[in-house]
Amino acid sequence: MKLTMFLIYFSGSKMCDFLLSVIHTLRYFQTASSEISGFPQFVSVGLVNDLVIIHYDSDTKRAVPKQEWMNRVREDDPQYWERNTQKYLNNEQVGKVNIETVKQRLNETGGSHMVQYMQGCDWDDETDEIRGYAQTAFDGEDFISLDWTTQTWVAPKQQAFPTKLKWERIGEAARWKVKSNTAVLSI
Repeated sequence: MKLTMFLIYFSGSKMCDFLLSVIHTLRYFQTASSEISGFPQFVSVGLVNDLVIIHYDSDTKRAVPKQEWMNRVREDDPQYWERNTQKYLNNEQVGKVNIETVKQRLNETGGSHMVQYMQGCDWDDETDEIRGYAQTAFDGEDFISLDWTTQTWVAPKQQAFPTKLKWERIGEAARWKVKSNTAVLSI
């Protein structure tokens, strides 16, 4: 009973904060699509701790801040938004090529298709541990992902094996540890 009262008393206090580590997240979701009526051919959304901070789509062709504090980035880096817009314009083109590449590998013809990318990292503010991830899906099914621990690419589909070999040959896994995790890779 005394232990229960002790836990109840301290559960609402700041004193327990030291017991809880917080995981902070940075995630980018990007979708390239073909022949989907009313949906942009490319969309990218960046999130920090599940809060949308940046948006780009192929209809507007602009990287747009979604939080007021993201607008202030321009004070330190006047070219930030233009540079990000150019990066997303490039990612949009790579996404179109990737759809065609995967369609060929899967012997798909016309119709609606999507390549989805999810990349980012989690940071434990107590241990300082960082865990990154990069995954690609085609039409909602896993295509290739990065095993962060071994720094190797995992290809659950035979058709993704050429991509795995290409990315491992050119050292893409190692680059993911140091890059901003916002680029779409050519499949």
